[in-house]
Formats: sequence, C-alpha cells, structure tokens
Amino acid sequence: MAHSAILRPTRGTSRSLRELAPLLGASHHGPDAAITGVALNTSSVVAGDIFVALQGLNSHGIDHLEAALEAGALAVLTDKRGASTLSSSSEIPLLVCEDPRSLLGTLASAVYGTAAEGGPRIFSVTGTNGKTSTVFLLEAMMRAMGWRTALSTTALRQVNGVEYSSTLTTPEAPDIHAMLALARESDVSGVALEVSAQALNKNRLDHVRSTVAGFTNLSHDHFEDFGTMENYLEAKAALFTKDMTDRAVVCCDTPWGVELASRMSIPVVTLAGSMDTSAQWHYEITQADHERSSWNMVGPAGQELSLSAPVLGEHMVANAALAALMLISSGVEIDALKAAMGTGTEGVPVYIPGRVEKVSQGPGPQVYVDAARSADAYEHTLETLRRLTSGAVVMVCGTSGNRDATKRPIMGKVAATLADVVIVTDDDPRKEDPAVIRAGLLEGARSVPGAKVHEIADPSEAIRFAVSLVGPGDTVVWCGPGSQSYRDIQGVKVPYCARDQARSALREAGWTAS
Repeated sequence: MAHSAILRPTRGTSRSLRELAPLLGASHHGPDAAITGVALNTSSVVAGDIFVALQGLNSHGIDHLEAALEAGALAVLTDKRGASTLSSSSEIPLLVCEDPRSLLGTLASAVYGTAAEGGPRIFSVTGTNGKTSTVFLLEAMMRAMGWRTALSTTALRQVNGVEYSSTLTTPEAPDIHAMLALARESDVSGVALEVSAQALNKNRLDHVRSTVAGFTNLSHDHFEDFGTMENYLEAKAALFTKDMTDRAVVCCDTPWGVELASRMSIPVVTLAGSMDTSAQWHYEITQADHERSSWNMVGPAGQELSLSAPVLGEHMVANAALAALMLISSGVEIDALKAAMGTGTEGVPVYIPGRVEKVSQGPGPQVYVDAARSADAYEHTLETLRRLTSGAVVMVCGTSGNRDATKRPIMGKVAATLADVVIVTDDDPRKEDPAVIRAGLLEGARSVPGAKVHEIADPSEAIRFAVSLVGPGDTVVWCGPGSQSYRDIQGVKVPYCARDQARSALREAGWTAS
C-alpha cells in the first residue's frame, strides 16, 4: 500500500474571502484571496490555504502566523485576540470572528465542496470499544464487493489504497473534509469513519452527514472528560440525530445500547447476541479458534447471513456483525454481501492492526498484542483467550497517562481475576508519573486473593519476562499499546512498536514469530 504525507484533494475548488466572510459571520480585513485549503498548524499548511489561528492551552496560533505564511498560507482566520496582535496597516488577508473553532466544519465544507450531491456513502462508528475494528471490517467488506474505499481510524487513514498518518481517533474538521473531498475525487464509493465522543463535543463532525451511523457499546471510560456514564452517552448520542445521519444501527448487547436505540428520532436497526430477544437482528458464533471466528446472523423477516473473519471473541464478532448490518442498512443486498464474502473459511479479508493481533506462529505459546485500555475491553479479550487456551493466560498491561484514573483499579482487578499472571508495566504515560499509573493498576490487581502480580516498568522487559513464563498451550496477551508506533513520554513521542518487541521476545525465547 502506498503512503503519503499530506491528505488533500488534488483538484480542489477555491472560495474567496468575500464569499466566506458572510458564511462564517466574520469580518473581512485587507485584500481578498482565493482559498483552496484549510490548515490548523504550520506543519500541514499547503500553498493556497487559509491558516486558522486558534487559542491553545499555552499559546495562540497567531504566534505562528509568520511560519504559516512562509509555508504558503494566503490568509488567516482568527479571533479578536489574535487579530489585535496584527498591525492596523497589515496587508495580510484576514477574517475575524468570535469563535473560529466552532466554524471549522462550516469553513472546510465550503472550501472543499463536500456538501455537494453525489459523494460516497459515509459510515460512522462510535462507542467505547470496537470502533477501530468495526471501521476496518466495514472497509474490508466494501473492498470485497469491489468498491473503492476510504477509512479513518486511530490506527491509520486511507483513501483508495493510499495510507496517511493518523494521530487523533477522529481528525479535526478540516482534515475530515479534505479526506472526503479526496475520496470524492478518487471515485470512492464508501468511507468508514471512527468517531469519538470528544470529537462530537468539539464539533469535528460538523457538516459531515453519515449515510449510516453505528454504535458498538458503552463502558466506563473518559470520565476525565464526561464525569458520568450518562454524560458520556449524551456525547455519543449527538451522532444519531437528523442533522448528522440518515439512519442508525445499534448493538444492544449493553443496556446503554438499548437506551440509545429507544430515544432515536431517525430510522434504527438493532442487533444483539442470540440470547437477546428484543433486538431485530441477532448473531451467534458457530465456530472459533485461535485464527478466526464464524457466525450466523438472522433478521426480523427471517433473513440469514453466515460470515467468517480472522477475529477472535464475541465482542469482535459483534463488531463484524454491526459492520455487515450497517452496509445492509445503507442499501446493500444481503446476497451481494454473501457473494463478496464467499462461502469458504476465508470470509472477510481483513487485517486489523493491534486488535487482538497474533504475533506468534507455529507450535509454542500464542502471543497477542491488543489495544485494550478499559476494564470492559480487558474482560472481553481475556475471556476470549481463556476459552481458546488449554494452559495459562499471562497478561502484560499498562495504560495511558493524563486520562481517567478512576478506571485503573477496576482494570487491574479484572486483569488479576481473569489472567493467571499479571505483569503491570508502563504504556503511554504522557506527562503523568508512570509509577502513579502503575500504582492504580496494581491496587486493583493485588486486591484479588491469590493473584500472581508482577511490576516491571520497562515494557520490553515485561514482555520478555511474560514469554519466559510460557510454553505450548499457554497464551500471552499484551494489552494497551495495540498498533501505536510510539510512546508519549513527557510530551516526547519516542518511536516504539509493541508488536515488534513481542516478536523479538518470542525469537529470543526460541519460538517463531509472525
């Protein structure tokens, strides 16, 4: 797959500042300019852009205006504070408004022309866990049907086979609209987007209308932002409104899904495991091993669909079933899905980086790297691997700094309850003391009577120790880093790949890695 640095359409339209000013409710100062793109930081400026100078935590974007102009920006949009720093005789094309951030979607949609008719179908996925997996599964199913595709996830962004780097779960509004414009330009038929609650709160999805929005689940997470589960659900629910999406598919395996579906003002289809009788569609696993799962889906009118994919666990099957049902809800015929997926064991042709990703090969212990960073995700992953493991399950775990600390003891307790051995290590501390993060996990883990708990700060040492404990029939799972290619330590992104470290640990122990 090809890689590219900046995600922008190549045949962009242009909008003048005189056109944009009334649209934004902004005052226009200085000469006019023809704008072809939108940038929030100097590193992403392309010639012809309008640079949006926002107030940040520690500085104002206007402080970087000179660098933006040198990079090719033609104009600036800022607030009154930003404008006040410019000379009254400045000839820089300028738009000024009260709250530029709230207008990013409006601006980007206008500049990139994404509101025009005839664009790709947009599939948006939200929930606590499973967003990334569902997006990858959606993209794989669309690709199997012969569609040109695009996706945006925590792990990566891709348009028609070209990969772009990804840092946020959901990019800022200008990046999303640039991606949608490029997708339209590339004749993409379907776009799959991972949508976080924070992105909805910060208006990153403004002027993005989804064909279908899907909900995976809701569990304890991000209390640093939302405080309560009710507030967290409200943030997610913003996606499922008439202004943002045409129709919804909701997984009702949790009470929060049932609650969300009950308040819908748009057409909604519900999905749940086979024991739930209230949902319209049901899924049931028919076969599972260390490599893949197969499942059946049954609809309210007796519709049937049998699929297979290289995913493990009921939670991952729920994600895959949700992806299939989102496509069906968009108008895809069930027979078309059946034909694209085939009837053999291969099924959905998907690779999901860092989501219960197997890095071992051949005889010996099974070793996985996962992105789980919540108690619910720990539970799903460990219960799945326990069912597939005849021997011991050893877990290496850490979690992010400067995030919800209240969930850490709960995570540690789940880990020690469901794994035979728990090794607490460092993950992504950001600007928090790693020892404090570990202490939260250890508090919960050591509260479990008889638990075997170790603390090894260095994650590379932790995975080596874990592999040294196991043999054939045993399983090691490293939860936390997933597909991330760095560790954020005191604001510095240090290159680090947990999957490569796990493979090295296997080889050092004499086992075969993928």
